[in-house]
Amino acid sequence: MYGDGNKQQFGETMNLTMGLRKAIAFGGDAEALVCGDLRLDYRSFVDRVARLGAALRELGMGDGDRVAMLAANGQHYIEYYFGVMWGGGVIVPINSRFALPEMIEQIRDAGPKVLIVDGNFAEIGAQLAAAAPSVTALLHAGPGALPATALDYDAVLDAARPCDDALRGGEDLACIFYTGGTTGRSKGVMLSHRNIWANIAVTAGRLGFDDSMVSLHAGPLFHLGAGARVFTTGMLGGKHVVIPRFTPTDVLAAIARDKVTVATFVPTMLAMMLELPDLDSYDLSSLRLITYGASPMPEAVLTECVRRFPTVRFAQSYGMTELSPVVSILGPEDHLPDAPKKRLRSAGRPLWSAEIKVVDALDDELPTGKVGEIVVRGPMVMQGYRNMPELTAETLRGGWMHTGDSGYFEPDGYLYIADRIKDMIITGGENVYSTEVENAICAHPDVLQCAVIGVPDPRWGETVHAVVVRRPGAALTAEDVIAQCRGLIAGYKCPRSVDIRDDALPLSSVNKINKAALRAPFWDGKATQVN
Repeated sequence: MYGDGNKQQFGETMNLTMGLRKAIAFGGDAEALVCGDLRLDYRSFVDRVARLGAALRELGMGDGDRVAMLAANGQHYIEYYFGVMWGGGVIVPINSRFALPEMIEQIRDAGPKVLIVDGNFAEIGAQLAAAAPSVTALLHAGPGALPATALDYDAVLDAARPCDDALRGGEDLACIFYTGGTTGRSKGVMLSHRNIWANIAVTAGRLGFDDSMVSLHAGPLFHLGAGARVFTTGMLGGKHVVIPRFTPTDVLAAIARDKVTVATFVPTMLAMMLELPDLDSYDLSSLRLITYGASPMPEAVLTECVRRFPTVRFAQSYGMTELSPVVSILGPEDHLPDAPKKRLRSAGRPLWSAEIKVVDALDDELPTGKVGEIVVRGPMVMQGYRNMPELTAETLRGGWMHTGDSGYFEPDGYLYIADRIKDMIITGGENVYSTEVENAICAHPDVLQCAVIGVPDPRWGETVHAVVVRRPGAALTAEDVIAQCRGLIAGYKCPRSVDIRDDALPLSSVNKINKAALRAPFWDGKATQVN
């Protein structure tokens, strides 16, 4: 299972199953995975990974073929991450928060050979498999009634003989993570083994990770923000502690019970934990580091976190799925009381593997202190968007990944995010593109005009707000607008608030809806829309 290194070039050895092979080579007795009462050492874990890889190959997965998964976090999701690649395939996690039409769009675009679902999504999984001609096998993992067309995951693994690691690596495709699209279509971000490997190597060194790490996986594993820590933990031979979904009490209980040392959260999660009246009753003495990112961190929340968790170090990461996903880090040293306070509003300094510059509309580099678009190049930049060559070429023009975020550098090398160029709202760590929501709203026959913006919220960072002009004589209500959205898009994308108007929306000088004017009353007095 260790593979023949003599047959591989260096780039090809940069693969995401390396840590598992090393763990077995050194005995395999270390604990690999904890999920509730389940505890697996590396020997048992890798055996299941190798059986899954073999089973998938028997079901028709070849090198580079995709395997999709729709499930809650759990044992099977961690096995999926590594088992698919061990067998030579590519993982495609399905966003479980998508509405069914969005899931169907995603799975048809990805074209997986096999779909794995758990009991939470058995019925939807059967519908997805029927809607995707590429799917030739449906596996059902965990408890729950087995769909008529599905195979039992554990029975398939038990019958399989463990296979050798396929040893795909380097520029071979490892995963496709789907992120929201500005035109209402999700974008499949294609990342290679080398992309993820580079992110692991640099961030692990920057944050001091090693095989002693006990990682809590509380965020949804269909997001690379959470998935990146799965890859890192596996590569370093650390311990995975996984819970089905985030709740403040489940997180704190898992940290106390399983002696978690490192966890990552979006700011909303931290704010919810701080609200618990019995927070101090949990034993969090094992926790060494909390990393946060994905949305603006309210300064009051961060200050309270530092006060309530005095022995924990904090670090912020900036990046996106297209960047595998991290390119700059605000380190623990910048969170100390004697560090310049203004740095807490920054995105930190670029990782040594990332070149970052700020450019104008012509892609010319701007001087320090000037605001422009943030562009990045380095080994972490994606291969491209699946089935979107034009968008890929535009995003990666000139050899630089154009992030769509605007920002500037201070003379000390710290990067500050000023705003978002792309019309995107980040609510509780989830990306919502306003165009997609506007398309859903405008499908209602009583809607004449609409604009969707992000408005500040103390818990979620931002929430989705719709400004809607109804057709003359129509009796359209806010409830009608929200109900319209719920039938077409995921719940987290639906407006939390709606302003119904009878007068036309303000226009810019080029006759586009002036969203800046609509945002202004909500953001007045705030220095930026993004910290």
